Amino acid sequence: MATVDAILADQYPAKSHARRVAALLQAHHGDSAPGVIYLEAQKTRLIEDNDEAMPFRQRRFFYYLSGCSLPDSSLIYDINADKLTLFIPPTDPEDVIWSGLPLSADEALKLYDVDSVLATTEVNATLQSIGSRYGGSAVAFMIAGQVSIETKFQGFMDTNLSALKGVIEKTRVVKDAYEIALLKTANDISAKAHIAAIKASKTATNEREIEGAFIATCIAYGAREQSYHPIVACGANGATLHYGKNNSDLIDPVTKERKTNVLIDAGAEYRAYCSDITRVFPLGGKFTTETRQIYEIVLQMQMECITMLKGGIQWENVHAHAHRVAIKGLLALGILLGSENELFEKRISVAFFPHGLGHYLGMDTHDTGGDPNYGDKDSMFKYLRVRGRLPAGSVVTVEPGIYFCRFIIDPYTQSPDLGKHIDTNVLERYWSVGGVRIEDNIHITRDGYENLTTAPKTIEEVESLAL
Repeated sequence: MATVDAILADQYPAKSHARRVAALLQAHHGDSAPGVIYLEAQKTRLIEDNDEAMPFRQRRFFYYLSGCSLPDSSLIYDINADKLTLFIPPTDPEDVIWSGLPLSADEALKLYDVDSVLATTEVNATLQSIGSRYGGSAVAFMIAGQVSIETKFQGFMDTNLSALKGVIEKTRVVKDAYEIALLKTANDISAKAHIAAIKASKTATNEREIEGAFIATCIAYGAREQSYHPIVACGANGATLHYGKNNSDLIDPVTKERKTNVLIDAGAEYRAYCSDITRVFPLGGKFTTETRQIYEIVLQMQMECITMLKGGIQWENVHAHAHRVAIKGLLALGILLGSENELFEKRISVAFFPHGLGHYLGMDTHDTGGDPNYGDKDSMFKYLRVRGRLPAGSVVTVEPGIYFCRFIIDPYTQSPDLGKHIDTNVLERYWSVGGVRIEDNIHITRDGYENLTTAPKTIEEVESLAL
């Protein structure tokens, strides 16, 4: 089997992606007419009231069929001719003064998996030529809201703005070997950054110092961008699922003692592909008894769910199993009261595990194709970002958690029916835990899975790093 470095030494497989999209597009569209796919890169935009460009993030649909990270570019895939043409901005002498020479057409042709590279000034002429060649019978497939007004489709029978986006979203779910290699690299860089963050916590006095250590390590290893803004939540802050302030002191202002633990949810983005990893570690080297107990339950939730994974597994069943493990663990601690089945049927565990087990991962952190149903009346499944069976080749996060958030739990304890299943006296000892979530990125294979995440997560590993 080829190594990650060997795979990534080749070109990003844009042409293969274009063919896959075209095949699914024609199968779904049911049209025998010749067609082209037309996509535009993200435009350069200036910061309001400023002459500097806004931070750039390439459009993922464009990148998937080009592998090109240049702004202001375009592509045309002539489906019948199997020809992929990339259009890049022409040289602007004014810009060269400040930014140097841009990528040339010859350099781009060597760098990207395309058949031809032209200047963006040639887009309309190329479209007109294709339209004429097919005698006005061709259809152009585009994405609504992502086509410049100056782009003209002269000689085309029709333009379709509705089909392409959904087809690319479905195609992106199943990753090829090159994409898996990119995801592995993003995970490996993130693992180094998580270790650096744990070590930084030994002397840190504020959450932002831990965040800084994570980001600095990612940049040092070649991942300048983050998949999302990191979550660095100490103590009770960990009960907020998407906590983003990252500015709390690690010393409790009341007790003057160092807080107990930190939840860090952070992942590097490498060449447009994301990682998404969550770890919890102690401040001071050792977990408190309560945090350790919850950590053991969450780790058991995750490990059992991961072992269930393989191509064709029903994701809802895996998610439900995580809840059953949580119920068993919280019963053993005395936090929950009653029978396992009754607690499951009454959805009591949702008070402590309110979110979905995971989501697809790829060029977006919450990647395409999950088909969520946020209108589901069942509280256990309402926030699942993935529904249905997982195909082999997909990549999914597995991120169970147990949280102690008063806003979520109080309605349960105050309910005459549900409150009898929660021992508030025992619960009192766990509020300071905040939240524990453990998240890995899993590649689904035909007969099992491959864990792409190498960041330490056993209690012994984490404590040894935090000492």
